[in-house]
Order: sequence, then C-alpha cells, then structure tokens
Amino acid sequence: MKDQTRLIRTQTDRTAYREHNTPLYLTSSFTFDSAEQMRDTFSNDLEGQIYSRYSNPNLDEFIGKMCLLEEKPAGFATSSGMSAVYLGLMSFLSTGDHVLASCALFGSTHQILDQILPRLGITTTYVDPENTVEWANAVRKETKLMIVETPSNPGLKIIDLEYCGQFCKSHDLLFIVDNCFATPILQKPHRYGSQLIIHSATKYIDGQGRVLGGIIVGDEEEMDKVIFFARHTGPVMSPYHAWVLSKSLETLSIRMRVHCENAGIVADKLEQFPQVNVVSYPFLKSFPHYELAKKQMTMGGGIVTFELNGDVNSVYKFINGLEMLSITSNLGDTRSIVTHPATTTHSKMDPADRLKAGISDQLIRISVGLEDIEDIVEDIERSLNRL
Repeated sequence: MKDQTRLIRTQTDRTAYREHNTPLYLTSSFTFDSAEQMRDTFSNDLEGQIYSRYSNPNLDEFIGKMCLLEEKPAGFATSSGMSAVYLGLMSFLSTGDHVLASCALFGSTHQILDQILPRLGITTTYVDPENTVEWANAVRKETKLMIVETPSNPGLKIIDLEYCGQFCKSHDLLFIVDNCFATPILQKPHRYGSQLIIHSATKYIDGQGRVLGGIIVGDEEEMDKVIFFARHTGPVMSPYHAWVLSKSLETLSIRMRVHCENAGIVADKLEQFPQVNVVSYPFLKSFPHYELAKKQMTMGGGIVTFELNGDVNSVYKFINGLEMLSITSNLGDTRSIVTHPATTTHSKMDPADRLKAGISDQLIRISVGLEDIEDIVEDIERSLNRL
C-alpha cells in the first residue's frame, strides 16, 4: 500500500457505533474494568490508555501517521511547534552541556538557546550552515547535540543533511532536524542519520491556519527520554487538535504539490522585476545551493523570499499595497501570506545575527498558497509596480 493510501486509511479502530470517521476522544482519563487491569496498565504490563496527558486515541492516530511519513518508530505530539523544539533539547541537556546550532534557525528557537538555556547553565555555539569547515572547531567535550533547520526560516539556507549526519556521527552528537519548511513529503532527514525530527504542525501539516500543534518523532532510544520528559512536564497536544491534524495529513501531499508549483512560478516572476534585488527559492536555478536542494528535496517548497531595492519603507509600501495576500506571521496556509521577518518573527534577534541567518531589513517572505496562481501573481505584480 502506498503512503498516500495509508495516510487516508490509517485510522483508530472503529467503536461499536461503526463510525466511518475517527471520533473525537474528548476525555481527560480512561476507565478500567477492574483494579487489577488498572494496576497492570499503569505498570506497562498491559497496553492501554490511562490519561490524556500520557496518550489518547486521537493523538495516537496523528503520531502514527507522522511516524509513517518520517520513517521513525515513535513520536510525541505537543501543544505547539516550540514545545517540540524545547522537548528535543531539554530531554537530553543538563547544566554544563553545550549545544551546536545552525545560526539559521527560527526566531523563537534562538530565544530558547540564547535566553532560556543559559539560565540553566547550558551554552550554545552557532555555526554557519554553509561553512562546514568551522563546525569541528566549535565542538567541545561537553557538546551533546546539533540542531539544524533546512530549509531555514526565513532565509531558506540549505544544510547538507548527508554531511551533517556524518559529522554528528563522527563526533557522537545527537542530530536534531527541524523539518517544518520541507515537510516529510519533500524531505526525509531520517535517511541522513537524524535521530530526532521536529515539526510545527501549525504550518503545512494543518495547512489552513486553524490550530496550533507540534510533533517530535525519532528512534526508540531517544524517544523514550523525550516521552518521559513530556509526560511529566505536560506540553501535550489536545485531542481536538490531533483530530484536525490527522485529517489534514490526508491531503498534505496534494497540497504540497500545488504549494510548490505556485511558489516556483512566483519565484520566476519575481526575478523579472527591477524593483527586486535577490530572489531565493530552493529550486530556482539561480539559487546558490540549487544542486544540494535538488539532491535532498523532491520539490522546492512553498516559501519564496526576496529582497527589495530600497529601504524598509519600500518594504512597507509593498506589503501595504497587496490587496489579496494576508499580512500575518503564519505560513503554510491555503491562503498566500506576506511577512517582514526582521520586524516580526526574528525581530528579537541581534541585527548582526539576523544578517548571518540571511535576514536583511529588505527581506520579504511569501508563503505561497493554493489560490489560483494568476491571482497570486497579479496581486504581487500590482504592488511591485506601485513602488
């Protein structure tokens, strides 16, 4: 059975009511037929549901589908993408430990590494994802893991996952990949040695801007530690959100194909405008790491970024001149979205660090949606021509 069919047909066992669609299990706890059954379930001698902070049929279905896509045996669904990032770090780090991180990470991930972990005595060294020569010099005896994001948000920097996997193995580092932008439809970090894979399910996995959610999937040994930490700290996804996201996965591959097709057309069009300085899109032939992107991704993704000629006022004028695209910080929606990362999602970063991550004040991020491509292009062209 092909993955697309399995995503649609993988479902929680039917109840006595013979429902066609998985029902919502909106319950905090689960009952037992006897004291002995409850005892054996709590001691793991008997498999079964206990409490929705631990597991729930709706979460199990969603996690199972994500494990199928990412080719991993275990996972845990969280209340947001950042909960998944935090779990991936804190399930393995202690006071005195050191993190190796790509400098091109999501803004809130930077805040965890720069503001929260130092309070616990945990330090981080950032490395240029495109300059692998400097990585070895950044490793210390107390370095425990490496975390990367590819393509990066929003600079679309591409990390060589094969090299990164080999590097982490040779230095005995846990290899964590944020696969949010590519999704498992376009990229499989597991095939390059990543033990843990993180997603903000709020983005493409939901795909319609309805719910918050995150997930971390990985190998059994690592996920045992993650699940222990998560169950006793509580950043669990709600059953309702898991139900929504499980249904969303049924159309993920179809949606990603159109996102990518539309994004490629938008990128091609943007290169033709004199008002635009640089266009970044992984499957654009002018993209610096085009060959690497083609090697490890099946399509280019749904995000296009570009820099305008001029200053930040030109950026504001372009954004305010759009008539259809939504102005918001989310991405991966059916609706096309425009964002100015330097003043929103990455505004808390040091300006010099933002530039290292490929985020200038002139950079604009477009999450290309599923509207008719002619309407998307017309809205962008109309605003550019007003500059």
